[in-house]
Amino acid sequence: MIDALLGDGGIRKAAAAARPGHDPATTLARVAWSVLAEPGDGVAGALISQLGAVEALRFGLSDESFGLAEKTIQDGRRRWLPRAQPRAIGDALRGAAEVGARLMLPGDAEWPGALDDLGDHAPAVLWVRGDPAHLAAPSRVSIVGARAATAYGDAVAAELAGDLAATGNVVVSGGAYGIDGSAHRAALGAGGGTVAFLAGGVDRAYPAGHLQLFERIRSSGALVSELPCGAAPTKFRFLSRNRLIAALGAATVVVEAGWRSGSLNTAAHASSLGRPLGAVPGPVTSAASAGCHRLMREYDAQCVTNAAEVRELMGVDADHPGAEPRSDPDQTRLLDAMSSRTPHPPAELARSAGLSVERTRALLGTLSLEGRVEQIETGWRRAPL
Repeated sequence: MIDALLGDGGIRKAAAAARPGHDPATTLARVAWSVLAEPGDGVAGALISQLGAVEALRFGLSDESFGLAEKTIQDGRRRWLPRAQPRAIGDALRGAAEVGARLMLPGDAEWPGALDDLGDHAPAVLWVRGDPAHLAAPSRVSIVGARAATAYGDAVAAELAGDLAATGNVVVSGGAYGIDGSAHRAALGAGGGTVAFLAGGVDRAYPAGHLQLFERIRSSGALVSELPCGAAPTKFRFLSRNRLIAALGAATVVVEAGWRSGSLNTAAHASSLGRPLGAVPGPVTSAASAGCHRLMREYDAQCVTNAAEVRELMGVDADHPGAEPRSDPDQTRLLDAMSSRTPHPPAELARSAGLSVERTRALLGTLSLEGRVEQIETGWRRAPL
């Protein structure tokens, strides 16, 4: 079995091309593990750690005994053997080459050492589209939250991510709708770097509505997955992906989360890794903020309300003592378009300010919480001084 997987000449050439100057057997074995094992498979990780990728593969596909519990090994083999097809390994390498995805292995110069803190649950490989240097940037912060975000949550996520990216921090998230998307867009808009960890292959745009966003991230940041090209996202893979988001960031900030939100899974990973954890407070009546309040009450998450507090949480605020969030030019444009006497609906304000209706609604939510605008029956106006 092992000879069939690693001995094919065409596949070995593809492995050598994927990582010039490196041992193709090790490359192939790592790629094989990314095909055979689901993300975060601790049994596979333990074998690789103790035996090395090649010998771990040889043992994992044999019937030999080992120091790990025999039932654990047998269960693992039952998971791996159905996927042990040479064609699948070749497809992984060819798929990456077709979309220009780079293969990274532990020990490579740009491998993010922060992921090694995951121990046996660390990824065997990473497939990267974009600039892998963002993964090893000196300052990274993970910003996550609800897919069904409110206008308030989107606005706060954008304000935090934009400010942090503008001051040299790489923003890490999961590429999903809602808070993730707002954080990525704001980081890109500020001219900063951002990393999106995907729950499927880096050749698949999921969600499909973020195709253009993923292209922007690929051009100015990095799309990353531990799964080979062609792999489909699943519920388990989303949850497993969260450990990578938590591990890469020097701190994790949850902007909005329901009581049972998947973002709490990311927060749990951050806490177990000893990473600082922050949560943004919201209205006590908002179900979208219930998870954040739960993190502060039950899991010792720090309350954060602006980028300066996030930098403090990360321990990198020395260069920005007492910094306040930078002013948002979109807020200025919107306020200039508003009257303190005559209210106007969001669509009309959007046209006057040259903003999208969605962006206008998000800004109105933030400005309302700050007491700078107010809503009445016929629309929005500046709040009286």
